[in-house]
Amino acid sequence: MPWPCTVAVSGGGDSLALMLMLARAKKKPAPIVLTVDHGLRPDSAKDAKSVLRTAKKLGLDAHLLSWKGAKPKSDIEAAAREARYRLMGEWCLKHKIENLYLAHTLEDQAETFLLRLARGSGLDGLCAMQRIAPYPLPGFGELKLVRPLLGETRANLRATLKKAGLKWRDDPMNEDPRFARVRIRKAWPQLEELGLSPARIAAAASHLARAREALEEATAALIASSCRFEDGKVLLDGAALARSPREIGLRALAALLGRVGGRTYRPRFERLERLFDSLADGQPATLHGCRIAPAPRKSARFGSKTLQILPENPRKVRV
Repeated sequence: MPWPCTVAVSGGGDSLALMLMLARAKKKPAPIVLTVDHGLRPDSAKDAKSVLRTAKKLGLDAHLLSWKGAKPKSDIEAAAREARYRLMGEWCLKHKIENLYLAHTLEDQAETFLLRLARGSGLDGLCAMQRIAPYPLPGFGELKLVRPLLGETRANLRATLKKAGLKWRDDPMNEDPRFARVRIRKAWPQLEELGLSPARIAAAASHLARAREALEEATAALIASSCRFEDGKVLLDGAALARSPREIGLRALAALLGRVGGRTYRPRFERLERLFDSLADGQPATLHGCRIAPAPRKSARFGSKTLQILPENPRKVRV
């Protein structure tokens, strides 16, 4: 696994178990513990300081990061997640450590699959979480997320903690039914009666991840053969895009829009499909911070069907 690293520790059973395992591995340099006081509960500072004490007992250096300022009244889970990643990402960049380890488990993987299925996600979303993944916020491109526990169950991790004599804290927010993930956790007994165990769902996500890898290779090949990057724009062989299998063409178009528009996330799928279908009409369009239109004759590197993709706000395109 990538090294050196920091490890995100909340004080819950999963992250404490990961911290214990990394401490026992005795790799050099030792992992650095990061814990965030989100300020969403009266005792959040107390919990964060407990993490610092446990890390010290294990011989690890630990740092407390605080989420300051006003807190949102809605969509709290997403806002807290973004704040945690921002605080830890800034610390990692400042100290030039590229890998942030997270304690996501087999159950987390299965829950993520179900959450994304409920939102109507496509193949990429249903692959759930990757063992090594890009950082989820813009501006942190140098960093990676590392999830070494995706094959481990929560029960096994807590058994490891009990054996080591370490106590963990169960976050009350993990029992709050306002959050969709909590509702899924409470539904596991019924799902397992139907044969939908966390292990089977996580295995399905793994199978889909392998399919995605094959699609990504085909997408990269299409981009390499059908695109030119020059003079602050991308020239695209529209005929080759139209001939390609639809999934490959959509992926290639999304990748080019992200690169030209400087976005770290993909455009909404329904908007991407509408754009893809409209390209045959030759009408200019905008999406994801880009302008897409037929290329002028002097730039038609691929003949009359050449398309050009430019930033809506002119800037140099990274090749």
